[in-house]
Amino acid sequence: MTSPSQEAPKPKDPMKGFRGVMSGTLIMEAITVALALPVVNKLGGGISTGTGWTVIAVAVLLIATCGFVKRPWAVPLILALQVVLIALVFWLPAIAVLGVLFLAVWLWLLWLRRDVARRMAAGTLASQQPQP
Repeated sequence: MTSPSQEAPKPKDPMKGFRGVMSGTLIMEAITVALALPVVNKLGGGISTGTGWTVIAVAVLLIATCGFVKRPWAVPLILALQVVLIALVFWLPAIAVLGVLFLAVWLWLLWLRRDVARRMAAGTLASQQPQP
């Protein structure tokens, strides 16, 4: 019989690391969106306007989404939040620019995730190679 300390270690899950990258990106985006509030205050009619409350709501939702990155619906939610930011182009174009920039970041991250999944399926990741 083997004791639990003698069992082979579990292989590392590359997607777990990717979820960390997603959470970190969401936090950075939430900070960036929140830092746009002075722009909303100056150019968007004030923070107490619909634009201000929308920006605050998006920043809070970005932070809240960090807790759900493991769920299958997290990526569509993240992309929907980018669309909301881009839709603000009619009220405050500066906020829409943030949406476009972060949409590009998210599309790049999703491309990386697809590449890791492809390499994982092919068994070519470094963590899948036999140890000497």
